[in-house]
Amino acid sequence: MKIGLFFGSFNPVHIGHLIIANVMQDRTDLDEVWFVVSPQNPLKKQNSLIHEFDRHKMVELAIADHFYFRASDVEFHMPRPSYTIDTLTYLSDKFPQHEFKLIIGGDNLTHFHKWKNQEVILEQYGLYVYPRPGELNKIDHPHVQFVEAPLMDISATFIRQTIKGGYSVKYLLPQAVEDYIRDKKLFL
Repeated sequence: MKIGLFFGSFNPVHIGHLIIANVMQDRTDLDEVWFVVSPQNPLKKQNSLIHEFDRHKMVELAIADHFYFRASDVEFHMPRPSYTIDTLTYLSDKFPQHEFKLIIGGDNLTHFHKWKNQEVILEQYGLYVYPRPGELNKIDHPHVQFVEAPLMDISATFIRQTIKGGYSVKYLLPQAVEDYIRDKKLFL
């Protein structure tokens, strides 16, 4: 199978993530999309993240009714910070029957040249790129596929601030994720 890996903090997972993953699975040659919950992104501050198990659970709740989506905690068991190339290599060794592709937003192309072993990622795995507001760069490479998708400008930061302010997050989160956040009193 061809698997699209959608890495993220998912702090929390929201409707924008789900829409992008659905478009990627539906409109490309990807058989499945795996949401890889990153315990620590090397480019983000750790202190703003809720516990990784809560973020993984929210992804599981959000995708429970989608046959072609999976939640992955693979990076929970790897050295930190997590580097994409290390996770790709690990998954390729563990699942040699699968072909892995990396799903990223167009905004990530601006800093892609700074990623660890970015040339190996391009050559051995390739990128499926979805549009993001303010995206600046395009990579002209045979292993980079740009996928037409809705321009999503929903941020987890906005959702966290909305929750902290006591406002409604209806339509921004799947109901099961909203219920989980409320029950666990997250982001307050």
